Formats: sequence, C-alpha cells, structure tokens
Amino acid sequence: MIARIYQPARNAMTSGQAKTKIWVLEFTQSSARDIDPLMGWTATDDTQSQVKLRFSSKEAALDYAQERGIQAQVTEPHKRKPNVRAGGYGENFATNRKGAWTH
Repeated sequence: MIARIYQPARNAMTSGQAKTKIWVLEFTQSSARDIDPLMGWTATDDTQSQVKLRFSSKEAALDYAQERGIQAQVTEPHKRKPNVRAGGYGENFATNRKGAWTH
C-alpha cells in the first residue's frame, strides 16, 4: 500500500495561510471506482483511500509510515514568496500622504 505525504495548499478563495502548516498522510486508491448503473454514483470498496492522517511535521509522518511498513512518497510544497508592503494596509489611510489618493 502506497501513501502520499504532502503539505496542503492554501484555499484559493482566501489569501490566508491557515491549515497549510500541517503535513497529511493520505493513502492512494488501490482499486478503480465503479459507477452505479441505477443512480450513476461512484463507489469503491477501498476504505483506505478515505483515511487522511494529519501530523505536525514531515518527519513525524515519515516515522509513522516506517513504523507501520507503509511505502510513502513525499511531495515537497511549492512556497510562494511573501507579498509584504512597507506600510501595509494602513498605508491606504495615512494622513501624511504626499500624493493624491487614487481609489
């Protein structure tokens, strides 16, 4: 059984970084999904693919996988560079502004 260890990406609807510091161990699917002929729903008999374990560090996730004999594939995250302005949000409302307020 193969598992994937990764750090989840941030939610595309927000600019925050919440829930991106944890590491997740997730099992890959071992069998294909079947389509129910009556309802059209997808189903599988593989319950391991529903399991997601969360860890505080990559090393903790790797240790867990090694203790239980699970093959793990680590995916390193792609970090974005921080977009920090000198004055921040408060710069929009500064009273000592020299130029015209554009918005």
